[in-house]
Amino acid sequence: MCKVHKPTSAPVINERRRFLCLAATGAGALMLAGVLPNQVAYATGVAASLPKPQNAISPDDALTRLMDGNARYADGVTKRHDFMSERDALASGQNPFAAVLGCADSRIAPEYAFDTSRGDLFAVRVAGNFVTTDGLASLEYAVAVLGTPLIVVLGHDSCGAVSAGVKALKDDARFPGHIQSLADAIKPSVAKVLTQPGELLDNAIVQNVKDTVARLQRESSLLSSAMAKGTLNIVGGVYKLHTGKVERVV
Repeated sequence: MCKVHKPTSAPVINERRRFLCLAATGAGALMLAGVLPNQVAYATGVAASLPKPQNAISPDDALTRLMDGNARYADGVTKRHDFMSERDALASGQNPFAAVLGCADSRIAPEYAFDTSRGDLFAVRVAGNFVTTDGLASLEYAVAVLGTPLIVVLGHDSCGAVSAGVKALKDDARFPGHIQSLADAIKPSVAKVLTQPGELLDNAIVQNVKDTVARLQRESSLLSSAMAKGTLNIVGGVYKLHTGKVERVV
């Protein structure tokens, strides 16, 4: 009778280790190329090798984290951020958990408003927080290359750029230099709310945020594709100067 030898488990273990190694290497390459979303990075174990592993989260978790940070900021109980210890990690790269298209107004700093640290937010700022070609390309870079799962369009009350849009439409006001281009860009949003009840400027600020969110979803196939896959969410809010709170409007 032939002696039956039981196969050892070593080949199986070695093959499993080889598979996991290849999977991690491939996932790392995809992350560097911006193909692998942040939430997949956690599942494959690649998150640990990112500059900020805690930023590899889903769109929903990213939004929750942002709004929790804003609540702390509004209440005056922000965290103490150790910027020095992050420098070495961030020197090798970045993986922000949210991108913010905000106004250039000096009174609104997204990193403060959401109580975040260096490497957490990818900020694109222009007076009036509307979509420009360069701004759109920057946001696409954040999503496609850095794996950012959330974009927030952040307006604010008493916005001078939107006020210029209101004056340009209602009073045919003209502004010096290239400032007119800002007003002209916002006029379509103002036109949509001219007959709405309430304060025209406030309504125009909200409408401008809504229109900007819609444009990001509509004008970028890259962003719309990421949304369809569930790896990206785009939302809009208005920052209140007196309270520091961000109110969701879309």
